[in-house]
Amino acid sequence: MSALAGRVAIVTGAGRGLGRAHALLLARLGAAVVVNDLGGDVHGTGQDTTPALQVVDEIRHAGGQAVASGHDVADWAQAAALVDLAVTTFGDLHVLVNNAGILRDRTLARMNEAEWDSVVRVHLKGHAAPTAHALAHWRRRAGEGVRPDASVIHTTSVAAFTGNVGQANYGAAKMAMLALSRCVSLEAGRHGVRSNAISPGARTRITEGMGTAEVAEGAFDPADPANVSPLVAWLAQAGCPADGQVFHCSGEEILVVDMPRAVARLRTEGRWTLADLDRRLPDALRTPPALDDFLGGAEPARGETEADR
Repeated sequence: MSALAGRVAIVTGAGRGLGRAHALLLARLGAAVVVNDLGGDVHGTGQDTTPALQVVDEIRHAGGQAVASGHDVADWAQAAALVDLAVTTFGDLHVLVNNAGILRDRTLARMNEAEWDSVVRVHLKGHAAPTAHALAHWRRRAGEGVRPDASVIHTTSVAAFTGNVGQANYGAAKMAMLALSRCVSLEAGRHGVRSNAISPGARTRITEGMGTAEVAEGAFDPADPANVSPLVAWLAQAGCPADGQVFHCSGEEILVVDMPRAVARLRTEGRWTLADLDRRLPDALRTPPALDDFLGGAEPARGETEADR
């Protein structure tokens, strides 16, 4: 039996790049897939269901089950309709892969309100809205005596771990997803729902201009989005042991990323004084993580020319 036979999955942002690769693999492994994509450009403007329909055609041509969705996942009502589409079309829902995203890079001093709001809306609300409606469905199923054995997979970024020039909106939203994923794990675990987050390293529209090495014909391509999809499929399986975890996946490598933990504990008698802080706190400070800690130097940080445009 295929690893995901009988499972129903929604993949958002599935018309291109990572989402497309995830949808194709999930379908190949037996899942029925709702291919969701609003069809806008990398900045979030426009709407075109053609990319989603093309992925559905690929899946069906290969013998799989799929349906296209052009719902706006950051709209609460449309996110509800997306979940309803999965349930009415395929009878249930087991997997939600939150992958939709856009970019509007600019240093914070130059960023306008619309650039901030649009990125946070798509990345954070666009994860939260479908998750909320999926959780409501699974809670109803649990109330009917059916333990869902469900999985929510969120897409975060190294920009959440390290920050990046010109990506205050994007990095903040991606960091918020870690809290969202953890809250879902804590709230929904008793109903049979797992929640995990993946930071992918791959060549997509969002990473264009960051530089990837040329690959000889027939050689392994470390920037291929499909390299991330097996981890998504593993997390989508019934009975997967991972819950509340954060991963970075790029090329041939998977990093298990620790959530922030206390690395020093300092105590004083009564209230701290500035003199005590001057004396004790500097030695406890840590160097913030850098992109190379996760990317191994494969991709440079965004340059100031692009970020300040």
